[in-house]
Amino acid sequence: MPGQKRILPNFVSFKWDDYLKETGGIPAPKGCFKQSEAPPGNEFLPGMKLEAQDPRNTTSTCIATVIGFYGPRLRLRLDGSDNKNDFWRLVDHPDLKPVGWCEKNGGMLQPPLGFRMNASSWPSFLLRTLNNAEMAPETAFKSEPATPEGNKFKVGMKLEAVDHKNPYLICPATVGEVKENMIYVQFDGWTGGTDYWVEHDSREVFPVGWCAATLHPLQHPGKKDKAAKLRRPSGNTSVSGVSSATATGASTSTPGQTPPPTPPPAVTSAKAESDSTSTSSSSSSEAAADISVTIYINNSCISGPYLSPHKLWQMPSHIGPAPIDKALQYAVQFCVDCAVQPKAIMGFFKPSPRGTIFLTAMYGGEKHTMKIGSPYNRASFWKAIDKLCEDLLCCGNFFTSQPLKEPCPRCARKAEDNLNQPGSSSSSSAVKSSAAAPKRTHSTDSSTASTDRDHKPPKAAKHQKKITTQPASSTTTVSEAKQEPKPSSSNPSNWTIEEVIRYVSESDSALAAHVDLFRKQEIDGKAFLLLNSDMIMKYMGLKLGPALKLCALIEKLKAKKT
Repeated sequence: MPGQKRILPNFVSFKWDDYLKETGGIPAPKGCFKQSEAPPGNEFLPGMKLEAQDPRNTTSTCIATVIGFYGPRLRLRLDGSDNKNDFWRLVDHPDLKPVGWCEKNGGMLQPPLGFRMNASSWPSFLLRTLNNAEMAPETAFKSEPATPEGNKFKVGMKLEAVDHKNPYLICPATVGEVKENMIYVQFDGWTGGTDYWVEHDSREVFPVGWCAATLHPLQHPGKKDKAAKLRRPSGNTSVSGVSSATATGASTSTPGQTPPPTPPPAVTSAKAESDSTSTSSSSSSEAAADISVTIYINNSCISGPYLSPHKLWQMPSHIGPAPIDKALQYAVQFCVDCAVQPKAIMGFFKPSPRGTIFLTAMYGGEKHTMKIGSPYNRASFWKAIDKLCEDLLCCGNFFTSQPLKEPCPRCARKAEDNLNQPGSSSSSSAVKSSAAAPKRTHSTDSSTASTDRDHKPPKAAKHQKKITTQPASSTTTVSEAKQEPKPSSSNPSNWTIEEVIRYVSESDSALAAHVDLFRKQEIDGKAFLLLNSDMIMKYMGLKLGPALKLCALIEKLKAKKT
C-alpha cells in the first residue's frame, strides 16, 4: 500500500529450484489451485474493522478486527471473542466484507460464538465497538478467484500449504493421495501427525513460489532421515505485530541437525509463548536488535483516562520475546489503537527525524505517522515504558516484565468487572497508584527484571483536560468535535421537539429522513439526552448506521453539557 512502511520478515529464504532438483519433485501447475494468477495486494492495516463469517458458526456474520498480516493473509479476531479463536483469511476470501454489507443485504450482525458478555448487551457493545473505529476501505476487499474445473492434482506434485496446527505457517508439501475432489497434503520431512485431507479448491494450498511472490515466510522442510525423531511446532497461533504479522514457533531437533528457521519475534499470546524467556545480554554496547525483552500487558489493572476500557481486550497478553525497539513500537502502537483520543497519545512523544520506530494513528479524518527514537539498551527500554505509564496515568503494573499471577495489589482491582462503574474515577486512582509505586530495578535478564516503578508527579494533566468520559453511557467521547448547529436554547434539556429535529437535521443531512420518528415518539430535549443504543434500535426501529450517528450526536451534547 503506497506510503505504508512494511517490515519484511527476517527469515532464511527457501529455494524451491534447488529443492526440486534435489528431490526430483514436480510442482503442481497453477491451474490446479483456487488462487489469483497474480497475488492480490494487501490494503488492510492492523486495527481496521470489517465483517466476517464466524468460522465456528458459518451462519453468523460478525464484526472482526485485523490483528496482523503476512502478505495477503490476515489474522482476524471477532469482536467480543478472545485471542484463542483468532483465524486467518486471504484478502480475496468471500467471507470478508466491508462494514455495512450485512445491513445493506437485509442481514443482521450477530455476536460470535462464545460471546463474553450478556447477549442482551450485544447492540450496545456493537455501537461502542464501531464508534470512531477505522473501517477497512472497500478497495481492500478483492474479488474471489475462479474455481478450477475439477481436481487436476496428481500424486507426488509439490505445493505450499498452511499448517493447521500452526495456521501462521506455510510449509513445503507433497500431494500424497488423490480421491475424487480431495487431496491428501503431506508436509515434507515431518511425521504424519500434521498431514490432512482437503478439497482440491481449498484456499489453504498454494502453488510453488507463492510465498516468495507475496513476501510470506516459508518454513524449510524437515530432514527425512530424522523424521521419526522430530516434532513439528504445535500450539496456538501467536498474535501478529502492528506493522507486520510475525510469529514464533517452537521446534525441537536432534544434535547436529539444523532446525527449520522460524519467523522473527512477535507479539504473542500467553499460551503460545508462556515458556519463552529472554536470554540476551543487557550490555550497553549491544545493538538494540540483539537485546530481546518480554513485556506483559495486565489490562485488568487501572488503565487511566487515556485508554478506552472497551478496547483493552484487543491487547495481547504479552509482547515478545522481541528486540527492544520492536517491543516498544508494539507497546506504544497498541496504546494508540486502544486510545480514547489517539492524538493525545501521539502527543506524549517527540518526533525524531532519525527515529526507527514508526507510529500511526487515525484522527481528524486523516492518517498521521510519526517517527520516534528507539531505546539503545535494556535500561533505556524500561525507562521508556515507565514514562509511558506515567503519561497514561495508569497503574504501575499495567506493563510488567513478569505476568501478574494474582489481582494487582496496587489498584486492588478484579479484572474487568469494575472497568466502567459509574462514579468511579480511574484517572485519580491511577495517579495515586503511579505516585506511590517504587522504582523499577533494571536486571541484566529481562525474565527476572523487577516490576517495581517510581514515577514523578504526573505531567500529563494538561492532556487529561481534553478528555471527557461518560461512565453511564455506552460510549466514551472526546471533546474534539466540529462546530454543531446552535438551537435557540443553549441547554439541550430545554429544547422542544422541533429544536431537536432541527439540530439532528442540520448536524447530519442523512438523518433528516428519520425526523418524523422524533415527532411520533414526542422526543424533546430531555428525552433526546436519555436515548441510548438499545432504545434507538428497538423502539425507533433504526438500523445500525443511523443509530451510530445519533449516539455520537447525543454524546457530543452530553460532553458539552458537563
